[in-house]
Amino acid sequence: MQKPDYMIMVCNSYRVAGDAQGFCNKQGATSFVQMISEGCGDRGIDALVTTTACLSVCSQGPVVVIQPNNFWYGGVTEDRLEEILDALENDEAVEEYLIAK
Repeated sequence: MQKPDYMIMVCNSYRVAGDAQGFCNKQGATSFVQMISEGCGDRGIDALVTTTACLSVCSQGPVVVIQPNNFWYGGVTEDRLEEILDALENDEAVEEYLIAK
């Protein structure tokens, strides 16, 4: 397997007890996976897109993390995702949406 350039993780609020019940999931983060995958494909970005368990920053959700850059984005919406992917084409961050650096 060839390692992708990026791993993009979408918080889906899965908890140890099993059910997804946190903020990110309730705000529709599950729909982000397909949107990000298609957006990366359209832009030629080599990325693996996956969901995660709760990332424990619910107050800032929905949360998307991009590795290896260690970009943590909060308050993600579909419109913001477009901006985030546009910036990622140049290996850059959208600073105003970062919740951690």
